Amino acid sequence: MAEMLSERYAEDIERACEFLRTCDDVLVVSHVQPDGDAISSTLVIGWLLNKWNKTYRLVNENGVPGRLRELPMAEQIGSYTDAEEPTEKKYETVICVDCADYARIGKIANWVASDARILNIDHHPTNDRYGEAALIRVNAAATAEILYDLLLAAGVELDEQVGTMLYTGLLTDTGGFRYSNTTPHVMSVASELLKLGVEGNTIAERLLETMSMAQLKLIQRGLSRLSFTPDQRIGWLFITPDDMRETGAVNEDLEGLVNYARNVEGVDVGLLFKQIDEQSVKVSMRSSERVDVSAIAQSFGGGGHVRAAGCKVSGALEDIIRQVLERVKQEL
Repeated sequence: MAEMLSERYAEDIERACEFLRTCDDVLVVSHVQPDGDAISSTLVIGWLLNKWNKTYRLVNENGVPGRLRELPMAEQIGSYTDAEEPTEKKYETVICVDCADYARIGKIANWVASDARILNIDHHPTNDRYGEAALIRVNAAATAEILYDLLLAAGVELDEQVGTMLYTGLLTDTGGFRYSNTTPHVMSVASELLKLGVEGNTIAERLLETMSMAQLKLIQRGLSRLSFTPDQRIGWLFITPDDMRETGAVNEDLEGLVNYARNVEGVDVGLLFKQIDEQSVKVSMRSSERVDVSAIAQSFGGGGHVRAAGCKVSGALEDIIRQVLERVKQEL
């Protein structure tokens, strides 16, 4: 690993290790609407703090998506709605994982002291290195990949439990090791985790191959609206609150839906518009090598990666679709 680390990254890892060794009574949080990497990274930090006999609390505004609840220690992650709010004092030590910016922790910010010490561990290129200590590697496929480096540097012995957490983060953020972020380092890490006894095929079956009936019905609705620009370089679809209610779908059932627009031959950018209410829309963006969708998302107040990004925009669904399409056309 040492040969791979830049001097700054190695220094950041050491500062992160020092933060973790000296902290206690810690709040560990990831971004709202957490994905596999966010939940896995939260659990990895919890696993390490437990090893070091620290007091900690794992939380997320939305809790744990159903398909990730079989992960080790997943029952420890509370949600903002269900968890008991701290009454005596706010948390003075916070670890944010997989959060491109601090605002992405959502309502959990209400539990954090204004002068809290923050450790920021992330792989998003739009991260501004907020916090007292920041461990950022933008060419990492997942925050879980960074945490693997961190655990090795900390000198802790890995086991199957933490290996399963790390492998899940890598698997989900690389699309099952299919995306361009699947580097030799990612594959070597995955190999080491499998040696620990991680059941990679079982994890992939549960997270990538299995869908609920509600998700299938949601896909059917979305595909019935799949549209393309005349040159077929942009594809998009949308989902309404009625769709979610009538199919019984939940937010995690939207995962991967945008890829149906992007994966059509000749399409450079795929878009999914999820109407939250009459005046707000969440936009998910995926692209080929031609377009930096993180720049597009940033222009609407969002962020993400070059090939996968998103934003939340205020306005009516039809207006937002038109505005985003115009912006993508400019980029093309």
